[in-house]
Amino acid sequence: MDAASDDDPTALDAASLLAVGPRLRTLRAQRDATLAELSATTGISVSTLSRLESGDRRPTLELLLPLARAHGVTLDELVDAPPTGDPRIHVRPITRHGRTMVPLTRRAGGIQAYKMVEPGVVREPDPQTHEGWEWLYVLSGRLRLVLGEHDLVLGPGEVAEFDTRVPHWFGAAEAQSVEFLSLFGKQGERAHVRASTGRRSAPEHRA
Repeated sequence: MDAASDDDPTALDAASLLAVGPRLRTLRAQRDATLAELSATTGISVSTLSRLESGDRRPTLELLLPLARAHGVTLDELVDAPPTGDPRIHVRPITRHGRTMVPLTRRAGGIQAYKMVEPGVVREPDPQTHEGWEWLYVLSGRLRLVLGEHDLVLGPGEVAEFDTRVPHWFGAAEAQSVEFLSLFGKQGERAHVRASTGRRSAPEHRA
């Protein structure tokens, strides 16, 4: 996870980038936590955390998700993304190289929900790992999910759930944009079905 790339499609824009490092350092100081303790909580290496705080590592959404959870803040509070412009709408989309992430939950802690829009650009997989559990539900298009040794393509209505400590990557499977929902929670936080008709209309991919 220490190898950074300037053309990472999940990297934040330059304005947000300047503020993320100092904000991460301040949040950690407020919690009186060491880099080693934060590493144990998030699954992110101490060297990567140090480089993020100093501004030497470009922050990506994959890295910021577990950090926002660990610090008890929402993702948009962490990156201070610009508002949508409509005062009635309080979501703050984060966009980089065509990939857009819209936070759908406004409270820190618990399961965090996001709507993701992936551009129709076929990219080379770059699997990452971090602490947590994730669910993906495809709304439209075809999503490629590389999960450990598995290489899956999910279509509309299909879902995947996995431990994010397993190397994983997802992106468009073809030259068509993909819209999907992402739920991200801590280890042990799983979705529980309380009511069901017993009919399953689409296959489920679980790891």
